[in-house]
Amino acid sequence: MTVELDALTVVNQLRDLAADPLNRRAVVQDSGCLPGLILFLDHPNPQVVYSALLAVRYLAECRSNREKMKGELGMMLSLQNVMQKSTSPGETKLLASEIYEILQAAGNEEAEQAEAEAASCRRKAHFFLGSTNKRAKTVVLHIDGLDDSTRRSLCEEALLKIRGVISFTFQMAVKRCVVRIRSDLKAEALGTAINSTKVMKAAQVVKGEDGGELVLPFQEGAEVSVEHNVDIPDYLPEEESPSQDPDKAVTRVGSVTDGAGWLSTAANFLSRSFYW
Repeated sequence: MTVELDALTVVNQLRDLAADPLNRRAVVQDSGCLPGLILFLDHPNPQVVYSALLAVRYLAECRSNREKMKGELGMMLSLQNVMQKSTSPGETKLLASEIYEILQAAGNEEAEQAEAEAASCRRKAHFFLGSTNKRAKTVVLHIDGLDDSTRRSLCEEALLKIRGVISFTFQMAVKRCVVRIRSDLKAEALGTAINSTKVMKAAQVVKGEDGGELVLPFQEGAEVSVEHNVDIPDYLPEEESPSQDPDKAVTRVGSVTDGAGWLSTAANFLSRSFYW
C-alpha cells in the first residue's frame, strides 16, 4: 500500500470518526490526530485535503473544541493557505473559509450566543449549521428508494456531479441526506439530479410553523438545469471506502470505544509519517 493511499485511508477514517458527536472531543484531545489533520491540509492530493476539511468541520461542531482547534499550531494558517491557493477547487475554498470563520469567532460571546440560538432552531441533526457563513446553506432531503449501498452510491454520483455541492451526509436508517450547498444553488437541482437516477425520488424536508417537519415533494416537471462539476476532487469509490457500512459514515451511537482504538492506529500512522 502506498504512502498516499495510507494517508487517504487515515484521513477518511478520521472524517468518519469525527462525524459521530461522541468521538469529537476525543479526536481533538488526542496528541497526534489534530496536528495530523492540519498537516493533511497541505497534502498534494486534493482528496486528502477535502476529507481533512470535512473532518475539521465536524470537530468544530463541538463548541468546546473550538478554542483548542483555533490555538493549535498551524491550524488557521493552513486554512488560509487552502483558501488562497489558486489550485484549490471552489468548494474546497468555501469549506475552508467556513471553518476559518467559525474558529475565528471562538471566544466571542456574542457570536457564540447568536450561533447557539440559530442551532436551537435546527436541532434535527443538521451536521453543518451554516449560521456563520451566508454563502452556504443546508438542505435536508428525504429520498424514497435509498435502501442500500448500491442506491447510496448512485445518489453520491448524482450529487457529486452538481457544481455548488460542498458536502453531504447520509442517514440511511431514515432515508435522508443532509446536503451542504452554495447559497445560490436551488434545492430543486438536487431533486432533479437524484430523480434522474430513475430508481430514487427526492423530497425536501423543511420545518413548519409549528416546529414540526414537513416533507415537500419537488413539483413534477419543475426540473432545473444542473451545472456539472469538473474541478471538485472525487470521493473514494465505494469498494475503496474505509467505511463499508452505510450507517457508519453518518453517526453511530456508542462508537466511542471503537473510535478510541482507531485513534491509536491513526496516531501511530501520523507519527511514522510526519514526526522524526
